[in-house]
Amino acid sequence: MLKVGLLGAGRIGQVHAVNITGNARSTLVAVADVNQQAAEKLAADHQCEARSVESILADPAIDAVLIASSTDTHSDLIEAATAAGKAVLCEKPVDLSLQRAKACLSAVSATGKPVMIGFNRRFDPNFAAVRKAFSSGEIGKAELLSVTSFDPAPPPVSYIKVSGGLFRDMMIHDFDMANFLMGKRPTTIRAVGSSIVDPEIGKAGDVDTAVVTMTYDDGRIAVIKNSRRATFGYDQRVELLGSEGLLQVQNMLENTMVKSTAAGVVSAKPTYFFLERYMPAYIAEWEAFVCAVLDGADIPVTLEDGVAALAMAEAATESFKSGSAVEVSY
Repeated sequence: MLKVGLLGAGRIGQVHAVNITGNARSTLVAVADVNQQAAEKLAADHQCEARSVESILADPAIDAVLIASSTDTHSDLIEAATAAGKAVLCEKPVDLSLQRAKACLSAVSATGKPVMIGFNRRFDPNFAAVRKAFSSGEIGKAELLSVTSFDPAPPPVSYIKVSGGLFRDMMIHDFDMANFLMGKRPTTIRAVGSSIVDPEIGKAGDVDTAVVTMTYDDGRIAVIKNSRRATFGYDQRVELLGSEGLLQVQNMLENTMVKSTAAGVVSAKPTYFFLERYMPAYIAEWEAFVCAVLDGADIPVTLEDGVAALAMAEAATESFKSGSAVEVSY
């Protein structure tokens, strides 16, 4: 039984708490949060204790911690937890600073403790099926990847101001997905973006609409499209063109009914929110982490993977600001 401490009792922390307690091989021992009331409520909901971070890390009975706190705490907590002998699953991104994330990777490597980064979309069965089909040679050599990720509505500007920007906060999932599907990291990134959904986002120094084109050393190309607004729902699609065929993932719909009449053909909208779309992926992600810690299985999304995605996000940010293509420094 994996005994777990949860650092962060916000929205995503609440999701993880359900998955930890719902797994037959893990148990939630304690919760910590800067908001003591939130920690106490989540702890009461799952029959465990609300404690300080220091208490959780110092407890030898706790085997692992799940870090779901604010991004600016991630690297510090990863280092502290691994130094305390804990296995770690940390939400993305590793840090807002690539330099700090690389320092974290160096520090953690010395401990030998497993660290997994929470790129949950890798565990979505649809995207995993694309990876499996491509890896099995079903479409030959990959040539062109297209990733579409549109949110139904933008977050509050107060969140935008501390998020690190669209490329680090939102598109970072798609950078990791590109690495996952292509099996290789791009060498060059070119980004364009604008603030047309909400002018206040632009005033905060961020964009809400962006396209990134990535090139690889063997000539392959990948394109990522992001928007903070898609009024019809949560738009998550992937298309991978290969030398011998095409692999696609379409949106998950609210239901599968299709009405066909003389007026036209109508189906349901995509699911509206990321929790609806990716809850099975979060469950599978946690199961993979449990297997890695208890059974010695490979960590499926490493800290190095997290640093690579952040390097791509930083390159995209630099490209957007400069208007030029940027070579990615991993």
